[in-house]
Amino acid sequence: MSKYENQPLNEIVWRNREELSSNNYNPNKVAPKELKLLKISIQEDGWTQPIVINPDMTIVDGFHRWTVSGHKEIFNLTDGHVPTVMINPKDEESQKMATIRHNRARGTHGILEMSNLVTDMVEAGLDGSEIMKRLQMEKEEVTRLLFRAGIPKSDVFKDADFGKAWKPSETL
Repeated sequence: MSKYENQPLNEIVWRNREELSSNNYNPNKVAPKELKLLKISIQEDGWTQPIVINPDMTIVDGFHRWTVSGHKEIFNLTDGHVPTVMINPKDEESQKMATIRHNRARGTHGILEMSNLVTDMVEAGLDGSEIMKRLQMEKEEVTRLLFRAGIPKSDVFKDADFGKAWKPSETL
């Protein structure tokens, strides 16, 4: 037997979402905008991450993926089935620790790296509106990321409105 055969990811099982239940302790909260982004991600990319459950079908990680799986557009992709992997925590505290580890291990996005990625998207021909929609970003956020790379707002948003620049006088 190879080392990876006993890993949870080796046994992804598609289950009816109704078989699963949420836990009562998840500290992770997601704003509506990020839930919408998660939904767009599943619609565009498909299911790329399974929901982590324990043997009694309680969700350890993936509550928000499970939540959007109940939305009609996501539900219809797989007839209400979601990919799952099962872990076997030895006790409730271990299960809670697993939830916290999964939540905290996701990391954050660095501004410079995000700026470079958005710049690459613009250079590939995407306009600001498409970036806003597909990444659920505000216009100001996209503009600031591109500004860091030296791309003016007018090059990305065709509706850019600029006033006259202030010019300091020679005399004070």
